[in-house]
Amino acid sequence: MSTARTDWTVLGVPTSAGAHYAGQERAPEALRATGLLSRLSAAGLDLSDAGDLPGGLFAVGHYRSAARNLAAVAKVAREVADAVTQEVSSGRRPLVIGGDCTITPGVVAGMRRVHPDAGLVYVDGDPDLDPLAPDASGILDATGIAQLLGHGEPELTSLAGDVPILSPSRLAIVGCDPREMLPAYRDFLTSRGISCSEGPELTADPEGTARRALSALADADAGPLVVHFDVDVVDSADLPLGNFPHYGSGVRLDDVVRCLRVLVADPSCAALVLTEVNPTHDPDGGQLERYVGALVSALAA
Repeated sequence: MSTARTDWTVLGVPTSAGAHYAGQERAPEALRATGLLSRLSAAGLDLSDAGDLPGGLFAVGHYRSAARNLAAVAKVAREVADAVTQEVSSGRRPLVIGGDCTITPGVVAGMRRVHPDAGLVYVDGDPDLDPLAPDASGILDATGIAQLLGHGEPELTSLAGDVPILSPSRLAIVGCDPREMLPAYRDFLTSRGISCSEGPELTADPEGTARRALSALADADAGPLVVHFDVDVVDSADLPLGNFPHYGSGVRLDDVVRCLRVLVADPSCAALVLTEVNPTHDPDGGQLERYVGALVSALAA
């Protein structure tokens, strides 16, 4: 029987290239300064640090565009995919610290170059399907799932070589705020049989929600899983760190910790991606301290 791994290789991606506004590029440095790596090591995890990629910066868009700041976003995603491929090929397990959500297609693409049947558990307050909306903003931070499933810009949808990067059967979404789930989004996910547990389900039964996501992706021939954790899945009234605030969802930080414990302890978990932390929202560092403490609790359990 396989056992849970305790090793992680930290890879920072200081980018806000795909974001609504700047700040997330500071997250890797801020999380290191708050003691994330030293505290994970002290908790008994086998940790190494691969440093930071070059990353990218937010750029103001003065015009309507279907894909704002695309060149910078695609460049970062390619660098992430290459770095993850290298780490996974060498037997290491990436803990990728972003940065905005546009890094996750790069992580999944890099994983799939080594493990073609890799899957994704997407713990996020949003479905990130904006290309399916007629009035979409063009902010690529809100398009990750669509890009992974082949809907969007070729520079991003082909990161793994073939399109789509991810088969719908290898995706489970956890924690989405029902208010963000437009009817078109819900219909899209349902028609493709994609597992989706929304915020109220996560709050009611964090461990059970995680197990159901894992069960939806379980298969005798299935590949390893990437777990994506966007801090905006947590109600901003509880943890106001998300780059784009989400108030009123009712999802608490403790709910997400309990869910993540189950996901990262599963032997299939081969990478974890942390996104959307904006340190500029936390001048005194108290919320970053809570976030790091929660991560240590989840990963060390």
